Amino acid sequence: MPTIVVDVMPKAELLDPQGKATTGALARLGHEKFENVRIGKRFEFQVAGEVTDAVLTEVRQLADDILSNGVIEDVVAISVDGVAVPTGDAAGSAAGASAGEAR
Repeated sequence: MPTIVVDVMPKAELLDPQGKATTGALARLGHEKFENVRIGKRFEFQVAGEVTDAVLTEVRQLADDILSNGVIEDVVAISVDGVAVPTGDAAGSAAGASAGEAR
């Protein structure tokens, strides 16, 4: 069963309070080399059947409309079984080729 993974991160220009708190905690624990931690979200979808262009289009729509808040977050990656697929509107046939390689 193929797995589609969607990664969502806070926009780079926005403060990430969880990340900032984690960065501070790491420093207090003696891990000073980590200067900036950012915390995001990961969604995994197991797909019954083949991952087609239509399935990838549906996942992109879900990522933009439901899984992320476009004001403060970016969908930074979508992959099928570990193989990255384009996240933008220009995904088109290249996404199908990438998904085909991942199957």
